[in-house]
Amino acid sequence: MRTLPTIDHAELRRALGRFPTGVTVITTLDADGVFVGLTVNSFNSLSLDPPLVLWSLGTRSSTRRAFEDAGRFAVNILAEDQAAISQRFASSARNRFHGVDTHAGLGGTPLIDGCAAYIECRAQSMQVAGDHLLFIGRVERVRTAHRRPLVYVGGRYCSVGADAG
Repeated sequence: MRTLPTIDHAELRRALGRFPTGVTVITTLDADGVFVGLTVNSFNSLSLDPPLVLWSLGTRSSTRRAFEDAGRFAVNILAEDQAAISQRFASSARNRFHGVDTHAGLGGTPLIDGCAAYIECRAQSMQVAGDHLLFIGRVERVRTAHRRPLVYVGGRYCSVGADAG
């Protein structure tokens, strides 16, 4: 039997940090109708026909149950001036939505005001993969604004040089 090489996790983390990603806050409602959200940079497009997107959540996340039980979620693609919102939703703050302006999306899912784009989805499937849970959503509504997106690379926030709109 062939032995797989041992991966240096610190080196893997450094390599992955060289890959620029967009910054999103994924939101939903829990079973009691309470807003739930967290910063996610693992968001990706999956398919145009049918329209599907993909993101992942750590299996130990305190928000796991809410997202597993929710029938829908929204991808709030943050704008370049929303780094503070990204940091807030990446924190362990109890009420991450306090002081954050929102409006209702499909099914009441919270949408964060001022984002570069919104992608509203019906949860289609989920699957455990390693230490993460993969969520696939079917896109039900999309809206964009003429705002430059927030980007994260090398442990820092930055923006793209030209208007992405």
